[in-house]
Amino acid sequence: MLANYLPILLFIIIGVVFGMVPIAAGKLLSTSRPDAAKNSPYECGFEAFEDSRMKFDVRFYLVAILFIIFDLEIAFLFPWAVALNEIGMFGFMAMVIFLAILVIGFMYEWKKGALEWE
Repeated sequence: MLANYLPILLFIIIGVVFGMVPIAAGKLLSTSRPDAAKNSPYECGFEAFEDSRMKFDVRFYLVAILFIIFDLEIAFLFPWAVALNEIGMFGFMAMVIFLAILVIGFMYEWKKGALEWE
């Protein structure tokens, strides 16, 4: 009975080794030269430790929303591509309409200048 679990145990051991070896190699082989810029937290382009009530540009949110929209577009394309043979022409046309709507939205955002950064 225990012999049935041997492949699973080997898989776990190999996975841990493949995960830990690059981390250990990086720690052992790298040089550590920390400075104030490397040790400071990354604050999405803002200076750290400023007033938390400061005003900032809404373009940060706009870029994030655009990323989510077009990332979801790609997420819908993968299952569609896998099942294209089963869904036939109806599924193909539905995806063409879906992509056309997203392309029109992308062109609108591009024309409005939402993708330009000053």
